[in-house]
Amino acid sequence: MTLPSLRLKANADRRLRAGHLWVYSNEIDVAATPLAAFQPGDQAILEAAGGKPLGIVGISPNNLICARLLSRDLKHTLDKSLLVHRLNVALSLRERLFDAPCYRLVYGDSDLLPGLVVDRFFDILVVQLASATMERHKDEVLAALIQVLKPSGILLKNDSAARDAEGLERYVETVHGDVPEWVALEENGVKFEAPVLAGQKTGWFYDHRLNRARLAPYVKGKRVLDLFSYIGGWGVQAAAFGASEVMCVDGSALALDGVERNATLNGVAEKLTCVEGDVFEALKELKAAEERFDVVIADPPAFIKRKKDLKNGEAAYRRLNEQAMRLLTKDGILVSASCSMHLPEDDLQNILLGSARHLDRNIQLLERGGQGPDHPVHPAIPETRYIKSLTCRLLPNS
Repeated sequence: MTLPSLRLKANADRRLRAGHLWVYSNEIDVAATPLAAFQPGDQAILEAAGGKPLGIVGISPNNLICARLLSRDLKHTLDKSLLVHRLNVALSLRERLFDAPCYRLVYGDSDLLPGLVVDRFFDILVVQLASATMERHKDEVLAALIQVLKPSGILLKNDSAARDAEGLERYVETVHGDVPEWVALEENGVKFEAPVLAGQKTGWFYDHRLNRARLAPYVKGKRVLDLFSYIGGWGVQAAAFGASEVMCVDGSALALDGVERNATLNGVAEKLTCVEGDVFEALKELKAAEERFDVVIADPPAFIKRKKDLKNGEAAYRRLNEQAMRLLTKDGILVSASCSMHLPEDDLQNILLGSARHLDRNIQLLERGGQGPDHPVHPAIPETRYIKSLTCRLLPNS
């Protein structure tokens, strides 16, 4: 395959040589290689200003991030062969880490497959194609997945907002075998079923696996409140780990159906109570009813999706955590999580400290957690690190 060139301005190659994978539109020498000459999903040879090749990129000519590095070796364009190789490299890590084949198999840039996410649920795969390059190579992606993993079913869950920026239509489609509405998975020895067709994202959030495992010593024999519970990733595991009682709060009836379904799967249904409604309103009602919990888990959706949301998002995290603290017993545990990439961990820590002091409570930070190793962080791309989980102890101010 003969590929066209995409040339950078002077010195624009420094970040890429240092390990980054993204090219911004203002770094392109458009006089030499106009972006308008490319179609979304095209591949090109990326060149430094002097003409030296840097690798193969996939192009999104209408985006600020107009190209992403696919390979530094000019012999390896994005095709089935490269996909099979990268999938095998990703698989070898996950098989080393996890006993059951339930994990994020591919995490985009971090697995050197930008625009591709694959979650594995035993022999079912849920795939997200978030770039025009991956969408154009959809058939090769599917063929490579079938060759490497021999799944019984593959679902394309292409309904994310990331596709809008690429000019791609949203759709959800079973493209191989059969995919049921609810698929089985296992995490930390606890059984679940996830609604991959109608649920959030791929249907499950493997990123907090290790943080949820750390719940065990804190919840045994305790009363637990799980806020934004979704289908019970935290709450059902808390019950399975020996909590005496768990209350799950979520605004989605489908999610709470999942909580009940998963609680029954693990024989802990009698410990679970579900509350459907706005979490902030539920917190007010629980406070008015003088309810108290030994452990509160606050794992909300991203309050800060863009940098311009930062101020309002920080206020929302402050409001959530302060209201959660009001429901804790004198020696209570708060697990405060954030999936907002734009909220640094230190800022979340400061929010917790400020909330505790406002309530005249002392706070101890016991544990820090991040995303699991099936969501590896690319050290040159801070955007690939997004999960924060802080486990705190709240004590009286005395």
